[in-house]
Amino acid sequence: MSAFTIAAITVGLLLIVLLMASIRVLKEYERGVAFRLGRLREPLQPGLRLLVPVLDSLVRVDLRVVTLTIPPQEVITKDNVPARVNAVVLFQVTDPVQSVMAVENHAVATSQIAQTTLRSVVGRADLDTLLAHRADLNEDLARSIDAQTQPWGVQVNVVEIKDVEIPQAMQRAMAREAEAERERRAKVINAHGELQASEELAQAAETLSRAPASLQLRYLQTLLELGADQNSTVVFPLPIDIIGPFLNNAPEILSKLANGQHSTTAAPAPPQPSDPPMDTDPNRSSEAFTRNHHASERRQS
Repeated sequence: MSAFTIAAITVGLLLIVLLMASIRVLKEYERGVAFRLGRLREPLQPGLRLLVPVLDSLVRVDLRVVTLTIPPQEVITKDNVPARVNAVVLFQVTDPVQSVMAVENHAVATSQIAQTTLRSVVGRADLDTLLAHRADLNEDLARSIDAQTQPWGVQVNVVEIKDVEIPQAMQRAMAREAEAERERRAKVINAHGELQASEELAQAAETLSRAPASLQLRYLQTLLELGADQNSTVVFPLPIDIIGPFLNNAPEILSKLANGQHSTTAAPAPPQPSDPPMDTDPNRSSEAFTRNHHASERRQS
């Protein structure tokens, strides 16, 4: 093999290597930021792209949505309750050139901004807001983080607080508060039920009072229900219509009884026929004794 042939083969291999080194394939979700001798070129679109080896350099930028998990952050809420809060951030690059030129590493920078913003926003809210109104906090976090990442060509789509950890003592206090709230609701519901039941009973009593026969039927039904259980106790309901006159005339009857007893004890006893009235005159007494003595002698003779 001659020297010319060897040189031609060598040059051909070098060309093939240079060609392979200059070929770049960009996927549909990627954009390329190229630099030639350190100067920025036009962004490269997806497809097959040729670069000059050694002179050109390429930075690939992914335009897909990136899921970033924020590690748990120690925060103190507005009402001085310590808590550990973690969140997730969904962002994507909207300007490939700015994401390369404006910041060194947009993913790391977005993570740090998200952590500091999370501590700041949660610190301005109390514990009840953190637990019950997460949607408002999520929107506030998304606006705050997006305002800081827009100059980098990064758009923050969603920020969601995943978990909130509070001390055990606070959890027990919240459990007692929830239990007391449930008891309060139960009492209120019970009171409303008693009020409705009393109103219904009042209407039922008014309806029964207009029809005495229906009241008697109700009495009979009650007796039937009592006798169905084979009880030894028998209850006879007494209508108020029967004892009503007695209750109304009770003061008059009691007063008559009291007056009759008083007159009986106050009247003097009548004289007995066997006890003749005594006469205090001595002459009359001697004459009566003489007449009685002669009358007894005549009866003996």
